[in-house]
Order: sequence, then C-alpha cells, then structure tokens
Amino acid sequence: MPLKQSFGDNPYFASAGRRRAFKVFVVLVSVVFILRLAQLQIIEGSEYRYESDAQAIKKLRVEPFRGNIYDRNDKLFVHNEPSFSVSITPNEFLDAALPLLSSILGLDIADIEKSLAKFKSYSPFIPRKIFRDADFAIVSLLEEYNDYLPGVDINVESKRLYEFKGNLGHVLGYTREISGRQLKKWNYYNPGDAIGKSGLEYSYESMLRGKDGIKCVMVDKFGKKVASFEQGDNDVLSNNGFDLYLGIDLKLQEYAEKLLEGKRGAIVAIDPRNGEVILSVSKPDFDPRDFSGKISSDLYNGLLNDPGKPLLHRAIMSAYPPGSTFKMLIALAALQEGLITPSSTIYCGGFLVFGGRPWKCHGAHGNTNVRRAIQGSCNVFFYELGLKLGLDKIIEYGRMFGFGSETKIDLPYEVDGNYPSREKLTKQYGKRIPRGLLLNYGIGQGEILATPLQMAVYTASLANGGTLYQPHIVRSIYNNMTNKKEPVSYAEFDLPIKKEYFDLIRDGMYDVVNRQGGTAMIAHVPGLKVCGKTGTAQNPHGKDHAWFVCFAPKDNPRIAMSVFVENSGFGGAVAAPIAGKIMRAFFYPDSVFAPKPPPKPAIDSIPPEMAIVSVH
Repeated sequence: MPLKQSFGDNPYFASAGRRRAFKVFVVLVSVVFILRLAQLQIIEGSEYRYESDAQAIKKLRVEPFRGNIYDRNDKLFVHNEPSFSVSITPNEFLDAALPLLSSILGLDIADIEKSLAKFKSYSPFIPRKIFRDADFAIVSLLEEYNDYLPGVDINVESKRLYEFKGNLGHVLGYTREISGRQLKKWNYYNPGDAIGKSGLEYSYESMLRGKDGIKCVMVDKFGKKVASFEQGDNDVLSNNGFDLYLGIDLKLQEYAEKLLEGKRGAIVAIDPRNGEVILSVSKPDFDPRDFSGKISSDLYNGLLNDPGKPLLHRAIMSAYPPGSTFKMLIALAALQEGLITPSSTIYCGGFLVFGGRPWKCHGAHGNTNVRRAIQGSCNVFFYELGLKLGLDKIIEYGRMFGFGSETKIDLPYEVDGNYPSREKLTKQYGKRIPRGLLLNYGIGQGEILATPLQMAVYTASLANGGTLYQPHIVRSIYNNMTNKKEPVSYAEFDLPIKKEYFDLIRDGMYDVVNRQGGTAMIAHVPGLKVCGKTGTAQNPHGKDHAWFVCFAPKDNPRIAMSVFVENSGFGGAVAAPIAGKIMRAFFYPDSVFAPKPPPKPAIDSIPPEMAIVSVH
C-alpha cells in the first residue's frame, strides 16, 4: 500500500458532484462578469464615454442662426446679428465662483442658483444658459477671470434684427426661453434655449431654428480649453434655418398700422387669387424688437396685464357678430335655393312685424330687389330671406363659407368663432327653437360670431366668384440644404353656387361704394372700381362695433379686405374710410408713399445777401 495518495485519487475531493459544482461556479462568475461588461460598454457605454471624453475632449455646441424673413417684394426685413450668451455646465462649476460671476453679470446669486435649479433634473454635463445678450464689457471680464470661473462658457447665438418701421408683432411672433415641459417633449433643445412662442416664429420653428453644429476642443484637467482637437476634423458644421418669403406687403402693412393706431380692432387683406395675406394688423399690439435678446420679465408681465390686451391677436383670436356684412351670404343662399330670383322684390316699409313686435330697418326702401337691398343694407329684405331659408339652410351655407371653423392659416392659436347648429340650439332652447332667431341670422346677428380673418376669406370668395382659398402668410421657403426656393401649397375649395349669382352680389357691393344711396360712398377711390359692404355689429356691452369688407377692382380683383374697429359705431363712418385709404395706397402707391418735395421758402425768408435785385 503506497504511502501517498494524489488528490485525483481521493474519492471525496474529486467526486463528480464537486466537479460539477466547481464548473457551475466558474460559469456563473464568468456570466456575471460578461453581463457587467456588456452593461458598462453597450448599455451605459455612451454615458461613460461622454464622461471620459469630457476630461480630455470637450464638445462645444455651435448654434445656427435663425432663418431670415422677406416680404412679398423680396425685401429682407427680419434677420440676425451675433449675440453672446453665458452658460454654466453644473458638473464643472464651483459654488465658490458664484460671488465673482454674480458681480460680473450684475445678477443676484439667488437668481443664478434659481436658473440652475430650474433644470436640476437634467444631466449635469449639459450646459444651461443663464444670461443673454452679454455686452463687450461682460464678455471681456469673463475672459479675464476665466481661470476662476470653471464651467462658465461664452456662446455665440443669434439675435433678431427688424429692418422696418412697423411692428407686425402678432404675425412675426417672438421667441422666449424653452419651458421644462417643452424640453421633455423635444430632445433637440438644451436648457435655456430660445424657442418660438407665437406667430411665424412658433409655426415655423422647426424650419427657422436650423441645425446645431459641434466644435471639439482639447481641455486640461481643470476643464479649460487648450487647443482645437485634430485641427477640427471631427467638427460638425451648423446649418442655419430656412428663410421665409411672405405675402405681406411691408409698406402697406406699415401704413395700415398707422391708420389703426389708437383704436382697438383688426385689418386683414388677402389676395383673392391665391389666399396670400397681404397685410394683417391687430391693435393694440406689441413691438417684437422688445423680445430680441435679453427679455425682462417685467416687460412680458406688463403686456400680459395691459387692459388693452396687446398680446391678443384680434385678427384670428377674437370673434364678433358680422352684422350686415353677412347679408351677401344670405342672398347667395336664397338665390341658389331658388327662393328668389335676381328680379324678385320684397316690400320694405321701414319695419317687419314678427312675433307681435316691429323689427326695424334703416329706412323705408319700398319694393327692393337683391342688388338694391345690398346697396341700401335693407334689413327687412334679409329678415324675409332668413325666414324663407329656414334654420337648416342658413346653417348649411354658413358652414359652406367656413364660418364656425378655423381657416387653417399658418399662425397659431386661431379660434373658430361661433356658428349655430341644430344640436347647440336644441340644447339651449329645447325642441321648439324660436323662429325669431332666423331674423337675427338674416342680418348677421345672434349666435353668429366671426373673426376678421374669416370675414376676409369670405370676402375674397365673393371677389373671385366662389373659391375658398386657405389663407396663408408664407408663400415660399428657401431651403438652404437644396439651395432652392420652394413654394408652399395650400388647400382650395370651389363653392357649389352658380357664378352668375356672385356677379349679382358684386354689382350690389359696387353700388354700396359708387352709387348714390350706398352706405360706403366714403370709401370711393377715383378711377378704381371698389366693391364693399358696411356692417354695424350690435354690442350688448357697450358701443356698437364697425365693419367694412371690400375688394377691388370689380373685374379681376387683386385684393380683398375686412376692416373691424371695436366700439366705434357705424361701419360706414369709421371702418370704410380706413379701407378706402388702404385701397388707394395699394393701387396708387406713389400718391401715398412718394416723397413730397420740400416747400418753397417764402420771399421774406430769403437772406438779403441772396436776394436778386432788379434794376429798371
């Protein structure tokens, strides 16, 4: 019997059970290591790689310039200039630097901490903008004390410049700092970025903003930039935003804004041939220049609390009874339904008795046909048509012209106004809806509410003979990726109404402005066939509102317009003169915009030494 026994010969150590257990143990340990490596390199690899690179290579964001904006005559009027912003990267910043940074920026330490805390849930490696539109003195001090301000960077961004005299604030809109909710929705942005909040800046944000670039730089152990990384071979160029070309006539816009100054209301003019918006004014308004660069919270709060509501875009966000401007729709519906003919007459004795009480007219028009009823704005004629049409037909034709629905203009926050429906009225009145409502609907009152934009679209369809075009501010977009100007397509819809009935309506609207007895002769422009219709919208809360809708010329019209002035009385006295001046400026610009020669000096103002002495 041998004195020694090897481990392999030991039946207890080398048993099959122990060998299997050892193998399982080795496999389990290997699996754990493999899974952990996969987690670190595959699942969390990008995060750790970012942290590792941040110690040697820093990727700086290069922000693009927002797209430019041109008017219908290709005049550049909104562009950019470089502006400096200050950002903090939390994982690099030291609280000990707060007093120095506060002193340089002129901000309270609490304000800086508040700006950082606002985006506390976001990665500490992402820079947060805390200051905009820094001047040369601030930039110089930040560079001078750079060694004492770790994690503080100066960025170049764009600041809007406006090269025109008007405001156009509601159309252009403005940018403000992105909210936390928007950051969660769109991962393209960083904390503190500016984003379009209203107007075109909002609607076309994805095109105007451009695409970020990246600049890689080498940094030392303190995070300070020391050199470009690989001569910029890994840099990514930024792409500036696309340019917008508008249908807005800038000179006409500036002129219209002056005409509405000091009033509350709106003016919208449309090209009836394609739906392009030529001008859009809403007063009171705001100056978009105030939102360029550094924005004071007091400024925005002041506008928000202003009793004149300057942030309210009355052209698309406020709805009012259209009054007598609605009468052309009622006439077209009655003609198309065969309830009247162009020669049919209705007697007007100054009122209509219905429901045991008189419904008044503006005068006693006698036997009146459609053309004369439009010219003289005869209420009795349209009371009768309202009763003849009935509720369902009034609802059908109003909806056909787009009332009660958004026009889908390329601007945000449009309201749909209000238009009656059988469901709404049944809910309000029960099964027996009063027939007296039909008289109100016949003259554009009651539950009917329309925005100035809806009225302009409606007027444009009267002008062009029955085509509803989707109104739009932007006519084309310059794509700087393809270097091409690309037209934007919009919807259009032909109304199922005979063309000859539109001709008759245009005749009546021509008489309103150009014939004796018309309610808007004050809007007459010599040499131009202006067609129009006045309206006075009843206001239970104060003075009536003034409407005037018009287009010109009568044949092949080039402009259709609605003018609305709050609490100003009769449309013919207030709104029509404004429209007449705009028509003159549009068709005869030299008579309005041409520079006037300087006045000749009076004889007694000529210095004696310059006088010519005659010798006889």
